[in-house]
Amino acid sequence: MVGLKPTDIPPTATVKFLGAGTAACIADLCTFPLDTAKVRLQIQGESKPTKSVKTIHYKGVFGTITTMVKTEGPKSLYNGLVAGLQRQMSFASIRIGLYDSVKQFYTSTGSENAGVLTRLLAGCTTGAMAVTCAQPTDVVKVRFQAHVRLTEGTKKYNGTVDAYKTIAKEEGVRGLWKGTLPNITRNAIVNCGEMVTYDLLKETLLKYHLMTDTFPCHFVAAFGAGFCATVVASPVDVVKTRYMNSTPGQYRNALNCMLTMVILEGPTAFYKG
Repeated sequence: MVGLKPTDIPPTATVKFLGAGTAACIADLCTFPLDTAKVRLQIQGESKPTKSVKTIHYKGVFGTITTMVKTEGPKSLYNGLVAGLQRQMSFASIRIGLYDSVKQFYTSTGSENAGVLTRLLAGCTTGAMAVTCAQPTDVVKVRFQAHVRLTEGTKKYNGTVDAYKTIAKEEGVRGLWKGTLPNITRNAIVNCGEMVTYDLLKETLLKYHLMTDTFPCHFVAAFGAGFCATVVASPVDVVKTRYMNSTPGQYRNALNCMLTMVILEGPTAFYKG
């Protein structure tokens, strides 16, 4: 048995909601450079290089981070952090914090445990709700992360608020919700893969008395769930990133973005980053 004695008082929906958002923000602060590197790798090769960035080529996660520090400075690794934290507070709070409540809503009266189908439905529901609310923050975050600004180059946006205003002005309010459909698809896959896998892994660990319902158990289950979800959702994630970062008219829709990737770069492009 691993872990300390679990608490007898279950957390309320409010505690779960705020806890999920806060935990996601802390995680974002730690992993944001990796996320930025992922975005740069995902969009690499989609368009012809300009004179200002023609010599920049990213190779591998840590190679990308090193290149960015050399050409743009260490602060570039945290481009879009404000929007990223806003996204986590509005996205993770709903996606994770409301999962148990939605799962209970879908569970038949009298049933002690929710079935896999109920968990999948709950995961898709909270994922779609979260994306709908947080999409503008995700668009701005990706735009900041994708923008290559050399040490003495010009800024694309003068801050997060200016980014929201500029996108709405140049592309319309709909521009802030650009890529919502692929993002909902991605998060439905992530939620189904992550939340359900997490649920099943944790229950298995508890069922066979390998761990108690405390931090070590949650960590192991989350690690396994995150890995599985990332592998399954990567193709949709790449399409989502490219489409949200695209200029008006670059792609007709998300499907056209996907087909363009396959034709020009091959199936391996789906696993960039």
